[in-house]
Amino acid sequence: MRRPLATCALLAGLATAAPATAEDALCHGYSGVPAEAGPTAGMVRIPGGTFTMGDDDERPEERPSHPVTVRGFWIDRHEVTNAQFRRFVEATGYRTIAERRLDPADHPGAPAELLEPGSVVFEIPTSLTSLVDIRQWWRWVPGADWRHPTGPGSSIDGKDGHPVVHVAQADALAYARWIGRDLPTEAEWERAARGGLDGATYAWGDRYYDPLEGWRANTWQGAFPMRDTAEDGHHGTAPVGCYPPNGFGLVDMIGNVWEYTRDLWVPGHPAGPQADPEGPPAELTARFADASGTRLVIKGGSWLCAPNFCARYRPAARQPQERDLGAGHLGFRTVLRTPPS
Repeated sequence: MRRPLATCALLAGLATAAPATAEDALCHGYSGVPAEAGPTAGMVRIPGGTFTMGDDDERPEERPSHPVTVRGFWIDRHEVTNAQFRRFVEATGYRTIAERRLDPADHPGAPAELLEPGSVVFEIPTSLTSLVDIRQWWRWVPGADWRHPTGPGSSIDGKDGHPVVHVAQADALAYARWIGRDLPTEAEWERAARGGLDGATYAWGDRYYDPLEGWRANTWQGAFPMRDTAEDGHHGTAPVGCYPPNGFGLVDMIGNVWEYTRDLWVPGHPAGPQADPEGPPAELTARFADASGTRLVIKGGSWLCAPNFCARYRPAARQPQERDLGAGHLGFRTVLRTPPS
C-alpha cells in the first residue's frame, strides 16, 4: 500500500504520528545512515515481474517501448549519502577519481589541466546565448570532489543526508563491492523507479505537477539555467527522502541526482526490443568496452532538469555519461540480487 503524500517536514519526523520505522524519518535531521544493520540494511525488495520499459512518446533513445522481465532484487531505498560514502572511505582509504591525477596515456590529447584532480561543477551563467553550449553553465573546477562539491573551500559539513556526488562509476562500483552489492542494470533501475505504475510517464503518474499534490521530486523550477525559483523547497541537492516515495517505497528515484547503472551506452542501441535485463548484447558492448571515452547509461534526471531543458525526470529517460568523469549532479544507489542467508 502506497504511503500517503507527505511534506518534507512530515518525513523529517514532525508528523503527529510516530514513523512506522526509523527509516521513515528521512529528509532534514536524518543521519544519512540506515538505522538497521545486516546485508539488506536500508534496502527495499523489488518483486520480479514484467514491465514496460521505454516510452514511445518521448525521446528517440527511449523507443520503442517493450516488455522486459526481471528477477526480484533489493535496492537502496535512497541514494547513497555522504555519510555512507564517508564510512567506506574511512574504512578503506579509498580515493575517488576526482581526487587523483589522471594518467595522460589513458587520455591522449586531453588538456593538461583536465588531468589534474577535479570535477565538473554547475554555475548559473551571467549571460546565455543558447541552450546548446553546456559550457555556459558547466565548468571544470580543480579540487572539486565529493568532500568539496563546489571546489576548494567548500565542504559537506551538515550534509550527511545529502547524496554523495562527484563520483565516477568506478568509485560507485568500489563502494558497492565493499558493501557486498552491485550497481543496478538499466532494466532493474527502471523497474524500481516505476514503482509498479507500468506505462506511466512519471514515477507517480502521468502529470508532471499537480498543485493538489505538490512537487514529487527535486527538479528545477523556472527557466533553466538562469533562474531556479526553488518552489519545490531546494536549490541544489536535497537531503534524501524530502519527497514522497514511489509505489515500492523508494525515494528520490527521480530528480535530486542522476544515478549510475552498470550498462554501457552503446551508440545505435536504444532501449528497444533487443534490450536485455542483463544489459546490451555482448557483441555490441565488446566494441565499446575498451574504447577511449566509454560512456555509461545514467537514469532519473537531477535537480537541474527543467521542462525547458533536459526534462528527463522520468523512469524511461536515459542519458550517456563518461565513465571516469563525475559531476555535481550525479550519484548512485546499489542493488543486491542474492542476499546472504
